[in-house]
Amino acid sequence: MAHAWFGTGPDGIDDWRFASVEVPAPGPGEVTIRVHAAGMNPADAKFSSRPVGADPARIGYEVSGELTAIGPDTEISSGAAAVGDDVLAFRVSGGYATELAVPASKVFHKPATLTHPEAANLLLAGTTAAELVDRSGAVAGDTILLHGASGGVGVSVLQQAAALGIRVVGTASAANADAVRRYGGIPIAYGDGLEQRATDAAGAPFVAALDAVGTDEAIAVSLALVADPARIITIVRADRVEPDGIVMIGGMKKSSAEFRDAARPRIVELAARGLLTVPVARTFPLADAQEAARLLMTGHAGGNLALLP
Repeated sequence: MAHAWFGTGPDGIDDWRFASVEVPAPGPGEVTIRVHAAGMNPADAKFSSRPVGADPARIGYEVSGELTAIGPDTEISSGAAAVGDDVLAFRVSGGYATELAVPASKVFHKPATLTHPEAANLLLAGTTAAELVDRSGAVAGDTILLHGASGGVGVSVLQQAAALGIRVVGTASAANADAVRRYGGIPIAYGDGLEQRATDAAGAPFVAALDAVGTDEAIAVSLALVADPARIITIVRADRVEPDGIVMIGGMKKSSAEFRDAARPRIVELAARGLLTVPVARTFPLADAQEAARLLMTGHAGGNLALLP
């Protein structure tokens, strides 16, 4: 008998429940994973609220663990696999669990370079970052502005941009400036005077801006510094798309989902080559998922979080 977290009501995290659940034997095209770590993302909390009377929602989109069963005539996305192999999975339903069955197409061998908590936070942030960089249109030698450079998505943007030869000026708190620098960015503090600080740090025109924080300041400074608003890409501010002409991406959009699915093998490969690391700030027991989620939603978790069954 496995255990899993469910969203059961309209009050979000307060309505989460930890319950026993049967894990069926995997059929063709499916595998079963014993979870060693579940990655945590703001979307886990945002989309777990349920209208009164609705069916409970399984929580968690990505995990890392080991294969415990493989359906007939089934391979995972990275090829042939065996029971006991370490794997990661992304765009699954119900990752906050001790064990779950998932489509094999969503599963990849875990890079040996990553621990389970790191691997469990690789693909949601990594594929989001990949789409941000791609939609910016930036190429080697270009300079881009990144708002929220020390967060999970921001750190992945920094590393992926560096691998492509793209310069990144990234906003962060003074306490996180060293982290931005460590991953290849030029750190600047957000707050009053941001536009001038960004200009001074860049020493060249910004061809694009990427927004991972959604503040009014981030959007205003981006519009002031980037000539073409269609090269300002946000993952937060859908309300600014129509009035300002900026671009919104998100995993619930068909085009974004297709891009991110296609990007998964490249992100896993970058991690396997040691070109993409995943800093984890803290881990929690799976039973403490509500406490961990409340910390995550404050925006001050200090980095990626993972749940450990």
